[in-house]
Amino acid sequence: MRRRPVHGCRTCLEHFGESESFAIYQWSAKGRPVIATFEAYGWPFEIFVSSTPVQDQTGWRHFEVEKRLLTLGGPTFHTAICALRAEGVKTEPAFARALKLERDPYTVLYNLFSTSDDQLNAVLRAQGFAV
Repeated sequence: MRRRPVHGCRTCLEHFGESESFAIYQWSAKGRPVIATFEAYGWPFEIFVSSTPVQDQTGWRHFEVEKRLLTLGGPTFHTAICALRAEGVKTEPAFARALKLERDPYTVLYNLFSTSDDQLNAVLRAQGFAV
């Protein structure tokens, strides 16, 4: 079954629209991202399309600060995050829980994006993840 293309995802529809699991949606508020989900070659895919530049997107900021924390925290921190993820804890909450960060984990990680490596090291050291 062909579905009506949502602006920004024509290529997804052309290549994967016949997939049984294909879905494409956008929240009704203007400026919200378009998301396409499908399975191909045995792998689940989610494609996120937004007019917001990548470096300003919340998910990208989370990814970048998580990458920095994993690099700075070393193997012990990496193991702690993997253990929480294996328990089913989502990524941002896993980082917040391992670092005993209060408040909303998504907001906390978003705000950590602008901190220096020295500040991130201090957060890691406070929880015993010194490298």
